[in-house]
Amino acid sequence: MSFDRSIKIAPSILSADFANFGQEIQAIEAQGADWVHVDVMDGHFVPNLTFGPAAVKAFRPHVKTVMDVHLMIAPVDPYIDAYADAGADVLTAHVEAGPHIHRTLQAIRAAGMRAGIALNPGTPAEAVAHLLDLTDLICVMTVNPGFGGQKFIDMTGKIRALRDMIGDRPVHIEIDGGVDPTTAPLVAEAGADVLVAGSAVFRGGSVEAPQVYGDNIRKIRAAATRD
Repeated sequence: MSFDRSIKIAPSILSADFANFGQEIQAIEAQGADWVHVDVMDGHFVPNLTFGPAAVKAFRPHVKTVMDVHLMIAPVDPYIDAYADAGADVLTAHVEAGPHIHRTLQAIRAAGMRAGIALNPGTPAEAVAHLLDLTDLICVMTVNPGFGGQKFIDMTGKIRALRDMIGDRPVHIEIDGGVDPTTAPLVAEAGADVLVAGSAVFRGGSVEAPQVYGDNIRKIRAAATRD
């Protein structure tokens, strides 16, 4: 994974057809997805239950780009090696998930993955001020985590604060929640470069009609990159 700040679209497979993940992943990548975003939820840290390491390992052979695994679980540390073994390229933990996030980020990197840190809407940018040199990605939640399809919460002030804090460090700013062609330019202008989109990518399409995914991805990218 080389680092660049160009806009990357990362469809969340939480919005895909659960009975057809392999073909869905292949379809979104063929239609222009830059990364594939996998939302892991434990029914404890967030009020929903999704994928474990075995599922992520099953997705891996289908992902040719970047597998971006977002852990909405607590605790995180006991599962880091399992997600490394499953093939995650980026593993993101929430700053709110435990008291030792510095150690968690160290462990993620030690396991050979890029380390991400996520911030809930109520958590300030300053929560990561002393973690930036251990971090490859900061995920700004623009919904309260746990469910897809929620309404976007404006976090552009937080994004700008993070962009200033990051300076010239090679750290991505990812946005997760309510990203669509209307909200994409707001977060991109504030400094984000990785846009997670679920329903906005998958709505109206299928593996039989994948061009809809491509149309949706291109609309989000065009909105985010317009001058």
